[in-house]
Amino acid sequence: MSDYVLVLDEGTTSTRAMLFAADGVLVASAQEPLTQHYPQSGWVEHDPREIWDKTLRCALAVMPKAGGAASIACIGITNQRETVVAWDRQTGEPLTNAIVWQDRRTEPFCAELRAAGHEAGVQERTGLLLDPYFSGTKMRWMLDNVPEVRGAAERGVLAFGTVESWLTFKLTGGAAHVTDASNASRTLLMGLEDAQFDEGLCDLIGVPRAALPGVVDMAGPLAMTATELFGRAIPITGLVGDQQAATIGQACLAPGQTKATYGTGAFVLTCQGNRIPRSKNRLLGTVLTQIDGARTYAIEGSVFVAGSLVQWLRDSLGVVEVASQTEELARSIPDSGGVVIVPALSGLGAPHWQAEARGVIAGLSFATGKAQLARAALEAMAHQTHDLGAAYAADGAPWQTLRIDGGMAANDWMAQDLADMLGVPVERPGFVETTALGAAMLAAAGSGIYPDLSTACQAMRGRLARFEPQMEAEVRDARLAAWKKALAAA
Repeated sequence: MSDYVLVLDEGTTSTRAMLFAADGVLVASAQEPLTQHYPQSGWVEHDPREIWDKTLRCALAVMPKAGGAASIACIGITNQRETVVAWDRQTGEPLTNAIVWQDRRTEPFCAELRAAGHEAGVQERTGLLLDPYFSGTKMRWMLDNVPEVRGAAERGVLAFGTVESWLTFKLTGGAAHVTDASNASRTLLMGLEDAQFDEGLCDLIGVPRAALPGVVDMAGPLAMTATELFGRAIPITGLVGDQQAATIGQACLAPGQTKATYGTGAFVLTCQGNRIPRSKNRLLGTVLTQIDGARTYAIEGSVFVAGSLVQWLRDSLGVVEVASQTEELARSIPDSGGVVIVPALSGLGAPHWQAEARGVIAGLSFATGKAQLARAALEAMAHQTHDLGAAYAADGAPWQTLRIDGGMAANDWMAQDLADMLGVPVERPGFVETTALGAAMLAAAGSGIYPDLSTACQAMRGRLARFEPQMEAEVRDARLAAWKKALAAA
């Protein structure tokens, strides 16, 4: 097929451009790392200029593999959700560093809102909890603490947006200030039944509605790139937050179908169809798709630390030289030697939502070495996922099968451990980068390459591997007991 889909995949630690053929085969990719800025404990920032420059550079690097811009049918963008960029809509220049989704600086403000009794109402409206994770309180912090942001708001030139909104603004030469419904649903500023951002929620959080983008569909003729960037205007036909993209890439479009992405964090979404989710167990309700104005929804559980735990073991402790060594080390020993890691390096996410929790390594002895630490790190993925599974079951959405993806999912030992600890089959696609693939599916449907998203999923999804549960119940129970004890210490 001659139609190529260009996906801009804006992650937490890197930015990528990935070129897909219309049958879902990856043709080319280019990737550059993103600098992580940690100004204080619990603070995480990115440079918006670096995000834009490296995204554009990656896009230009892969285009020749398609034969040039003339062969690009459309662009899809997927992004780290909840990360907030503030810029001047007249100059197109950022006003301060982006505050990354992992950042915890707004916990005092969230605590004030909770103490004032607002959480139940906010959750009912938005499906979200009052946590620093979400975008709205980050915007409020910028307004309160960055004079340039406050000044731009007073002059009426402030633009707020998540990363897909920032990239679309830059790609269109400032012509489009939009966000898609999946990203908008992660801000605390839009109700799950609302078409646009809500004035009442904006007033509660303290964010001017005029600074926010317009909410648009996730697929369709959404915007056009500026001609001077690539030599021709290319339609942007897909915009989607990374976890919704992965859910689409796993073809979890029917109620009850569940995927888990193991990247920097771990994110589980179960499709709820057109039923708005109302969790009783501190899970989140979120928009899964919006096409032609019609929405489907998902229940989501978000774990803040997954692959970033292995990155920490590699970069800060030197336990491994490359992340893939964790599988070899895990297989080299029969168990973790009693070592349990609670990876609360940036607080605990669902279903605990303890922003002030900190990481714990329990069960250390003189027998503890690199292998035990590596295995305990991988086991922590199954332990955290098990906690989420229990919350989903209590909400009436038990998992029958778990479809996994993301960089960590390539680890066979971890995939089998997930099946063992959860007691359900685990499926993994041959192409584990389903975030980018889901964005390609959306863009392909939005551009007319395929008539609808379901057809795009069927045509572009590849083969699967399957892992069946094998662990004895008493072994599982002993591990969960040790996990719960360590969790209490966090």
